[in-house]
Amino acid sequence: MKKAKSDELRPEYRREDLGPGVRGKYLGDYRSGTNLVLLSPDVAKAFPTEDAVNDALRSLIDVAQRSVGPTKRSSR
Repeated sequence: MKKAKSDELRPEYRREDLGPGVRGKYLGDYRSGTNLVLLSPDVAKAFPTEDAVNDALRSLIDVAQRSVGPTKRSSR
């Protein structure tokens, strides 16, 4: 006799029900310096891909670096 599948939570779970655990699953990524960032939903709509986010940030860095320097009013 098959058990009926249900989308409801059970009152109790056994460790065997959760499958095998993998120790250190993300350790390699952590050590390699992978940096994950959670984007707000409105930002994610504007930048739907990893490349779009990186391009926008590189452009912002470029503008910021070009704008740093002596101004017309500075004494340099």
